[in-house]
Amino acid sequence: MNTTPSLLHLDSTAGPAGPSVSRQLTALFADTWRDHHGTAGYRYRDLAAEPVPLLGAGYVTLGRRLGEQGTVPPAEVAARVRDASEEREWALTLPLVEEVLAADTVLLGVPMYNFTVPAALKAWIERISFPAAFTDPRTGESLLRDTRVVIVTARGGGYGPGTPREPFDHQAPYLRAYFGDLGVRKENLFLVHAELTRAAAMPALAQFTDLAAGSLAAARDQLLTLATTTPRRPTPALA
Repeated sequence: MNTTPSLLHLDSTAGPAGPSVSRQLTALFADTWRDHHGTAGYRYRDLAAEPVPLLGAGYVTLGRRLGEQGTVPPAEVAARVRDASEEREWALTLPLVEEVLAADTVLLGVPMYNFTVPAALKAWIERISFPAAFTDPRTGESLLRDTRVVIVTARGGGYGPGTPREPFDHQAPYLRAYFGDLGVRKENLFLVHAELTRAAAMPALAQFTDLAAGSLAAARDQLLTLATTTPRRPTPALA
């Protein structure tokens, strides 16, 4: 049995690595993780540089038909496609699903765009959300129940509890609900926030520069701790 820890690292910001806070923080996690666990299990995908194609009609027809047939595992989907459109859509989908299934930890870099997640990330989410892709056909349980998901958010303003803009946050609640519904256990889902990242550049936020620096430092500390911790999946019982 392969016991090498595995990390799937995804960035979704359109911004370049230098000024991008989300890219800086996910790179900190990934670099630290590789220092502790090696490079063999590391996989990187830049969702902005290489966008996941939007869903086509073949995805919808295939997903709807198979969803009506119950739990069809990914390994059996290809045998059930009916035309070139469905074949193309599944060829675009399966590698992304397999990457998630193979990962012990999924690391996401997510800037806040217009109070929610970037379109690049949403396209990835929509494609991996194929019916039963993460469902154990024998038990009906989620195959991601023991997967650790670390979400790094970067927000130009302040959206924390009690702030005036807390109701505008459609980023963190959405991601928490999505991965929770996918079957990721609450104790395995980590949202690490860097708030007020535009404080130093925007006069209206200048009074919050100390808060911004504290938020960034706290995010870095939390990520360093998470990156040096090996998630442990239960050992399968022998038949």
